[in-house]
Amino acid sequence: MINNQDLNERSLYLLKTLVERYIHDGQPVGSRVLSKDPKLNLSPATIRNVMADLEDMGLIHSPHTSAGRVPTVSGYRLFVNSLLTVKPLESSELDQFQSSLLADTDEPGDVLGKASRLLSDVTKMAGVVTLPRRETVVLRHIEFLPMSNTRVLVIFVTDGQEVHNKIIHTDRLYSPAELQQAANYLNAVYAGRSLAKIRDLILKDMEGDRNKVNQGMIDAVNMAQLTFSQKPKDDYVLSGETNLMGFSELSDMERLKQLFEAFSQKRGVIHLLDQCLLVEGVQIFIGEESGYQAFDHCSLVTSSYSINDEVVGVLGVIGPTRMAYEKIIPFVDVTAKLLSAALNSK
Repeated sequence: MINNQDLNERSLYLLKTLVERYIHDGQPVGSRVLSKDPKLNLSPATIRNVMADLEDMGLIHSPHTSAGRVPTVSGYRLFVNSLLTVKPLESSELDQFQSSLLADTDEPGDVLGKASRLLSDVTKMAGVVTLPRRETVVLRHIEFLPMSNTRVLVIFVTDGQEVHNKIIHTDRLYSPAELQQAANYLNAVYAGRSLAKIRDLILKDMEGDRNKVNQGMIDAVNMAQLTFSQKPKDDYVLSGETNLMGFSELSDMERLKQLFEAFSQKRGVIHLLDQCLLVEGVQIFIGEESGYQAFDHCSLVTSSYSINDEVVGVLGVIGPTRMAYEKIIPFVDVTAKLLSAALNSK
């Protein structure tokens, strides 16, 4: 990977100017345009020579017969890593975002939707927020209610007072008293633990010596296993995906088709966002860096959010590689912090 030590100050400044100009105008940048920059103080001929060197290094390229040049993924990466001047949010913007996300809502899910819409509305791109990973959610209370035949309705409350319902099928009929006994046992033993930990403990209990426990405890563990043994399917909230149709770089019908199919199928997007859970702070994928073909002409700027100091999800902005990174990066970072604060206050 090329870094700023491979280029002299003049070349770095010219690359920075070219990238900023292209992001702003959306048109290939030629030597004549760059020669008007008073800080460069170079002739068009000298600028052309420097641009030729940058092109040889794979940092810029000519998209067609135009004399202008545009950044490559490597050019954007060098710009983001070494040349970018991040602009902090104005205090008025910060106050507006904070009041939007921290306003009273009935459910934590409402806050996720708000965050996704906020990301989209402000950037005019697509905003995405993954739902909190169920494994990290803490069980607060559980109840079992008998239904017809061997079906049992499970009602369990997690942190944030979020209520979940699930129907399980047991191997025999249970009386209301037996179901109550099972719930009492599970609330006493497992309340306050994450669902991932509960899964591990249940599997361990199932492998233990059943002669040491009574039938009621076995029944409780059996029903808990039916409730928590399967990992839930992760998902996300997406807003503003149609905004991407307005960018000329993404207006090709085949590109749009791939992109919207990716949003619909979700699996690849979730896999990409999962990678961001392992990294603190803002993470940026530019073009084919994501390893996901549908995003070859997009950039993804993400940051993780937390509940009880534990990372549970990721939010971000999806847009063209020609995005205003100096504005998007601090916005995504602040939104992740505000979302964490909002969820922790529930």
